[in-house]
Order: sequence, then C-alpha cells, then structure tokens
Amino acid sequence: MTNLKLYCCTINHYKVLEKLPHYIMPVGLGQGNFPKNWLTDKTGNNISHLNSFYGEFTMFYWIWKNELKKMTSNDFIGTCHHRRLWLNKFYDKKQKFNTSSLYSNLLNEKNNIFLKNDLIHLNAINFNKTKKSLYEDFCEIHSKIFLDEAISYLPQSESDKFRTYLDGRQIFPMNMFITKVKYFDEYCSLVFPWLEKCFEFGREKKLFNGYNIRLIAFLMERFTSYWYQRFSNRDFLSYARLGSFHLSNRLNNILSSINLPFTFLQYPTISRY
Repeated sequence: MTNLKLYCCTINHYKVLEKLPHYIMPVGLGQGNFPKNWLTDKTGNNISHLNSFYGEFTMFYWIWKNELKKMTSNDFIGTCHHRRLWLNKFYDKKQKFNTSSLYSNLLNEKNNIFLKNDLIHLNAINFNKTKKSLYEDFCEIHSKIFLDEAISYLPQSESDKFRTYLDGRQIFPMNMFITKVKYFDEYCSLVFPWLEKCFEFGREKKLFNGYNIRLIAFLMERFTSYWYQRFSNRDFLSYARLGSFHLSNRLNNILSSINLPFTFLQYPTISRY
C-alpha cells in the first residue's frame, strides 16, 4: 500500500471534507474560520496573507515548508480542491447506471497506478475549438505584459522551453497533481522564488484587479502543465466536482452525503473546452 497524503484546499468550512478517507486532509486557506483540528495555511512557515493573489499556492507553500519533512522522498503527496476530488480510475463517460457511492470510488491508497508512475494528473483540455495557443489565450483573457515578464524571470534552462510549450493548445487544469515528495520539493524550489518576482512585478504594475487578482494561479496552471512534460512515467485519473448537495453543511450534519448509494452515477466530471 502506498504512503499517500492528499491535501484538499478550501476557503470555507465544509463538513463533507471531514468525511473523506484519512489520507485526504482538508486545509483551510486565507482568513476563514476553521475547526481547531483542521490544518490551515496560517500556521508555521506560511504566506497565507497572499491567498487572495496566490489561491491554492499558499497551500502548496505551506506543505513545502511544513509537511514534507514528515515524509520520505518516495512517499506520494498530492493536492485537490474542496469541490474537486480524485477518483480511483479514468473514465471517458458518465457512470449513469452505477449504483455505488461516490465515497467508494474516491482514489484509494492501494491503486496500482502508484507502482508504475512518478506523476498523476487530470486529463488534458485542448483549445482546438478556439484555435488559440495557450500564450494567445492568456494574453487575451489575462495579461500579456505579465506573462512576458514572468517568462523572462525564469532560469534560461526553463524560459525558452516554457515559451515553446505555450505555443501549444493543451493544458492540464486546476493545478491538481500527485507526485513523489522528492519531485514536489523540486517543483516548489523552482516556482516559489520565481513567483515572488512575478508577484512584485504584478503589484508594481497594478495588474491584480477583479478576475485577474489571481494572475499567479492562472500563470501556474500553464507552468504546472509544462512541468508535467519532464516525467516519462505519468498517468491520469478522473475527478468528481462536488455540487451544492454534497457541500451542504446542513445535510452533512445528519449524514455523509458522499456515502449514499447512487451518488456516483453523475460522475466523473468531464471538462471540455
């Protein structure tokens, strides 16, 4: 059985997250109020005050600085979101006739995928319909000046390859991945000094406004997708996006919604662009 820890970020307290398997741990982010027994990004060495800009990456930083030392280099560590949970298989269509619970189909520590791979991620989204590259899409929706400056801050060994990757149309969404501790450490050691420079530039140019207050997270969705390319042993799994039924604290005060039969039939969630 794999030694696996999944950290599930949220800015609000949802009781359903307390009903997940023991290796999926909720992490409260930002200024929200959370139960005392929860993990939060406000403890230890942290950048919680930047959560409105960094999004889930305040959790990544907190894990890097506070949790990795509790694990061995070949343990598996991963991230997910309060609305998005890993499933135990990859599916290409909804399981409409499945009578089982969502809980019974969540990613399991005993999954053989860990025996053969160094990285697990979600399936890709392709921008084929829009016929735009990742670079064009970011410049149009977010900020060209921010992206160009961010690329220039990368080490030369990364910047040219990242810029080339952005000419493609494939992105792996949501900054959700699972990898070995040693690779997670390498990833964080690369990205956080870089993001500090990107953040200072964005703040100086007053680019963090409205939807683009999370430019850092949008940038990282592209960079993380690029980073995946260095792994020859990798695979992907599906995920489940929780709706208001599962996120209801009133309901989960009474029972565990994800343990109810027939709750898997609406999944997996399939992202299309």
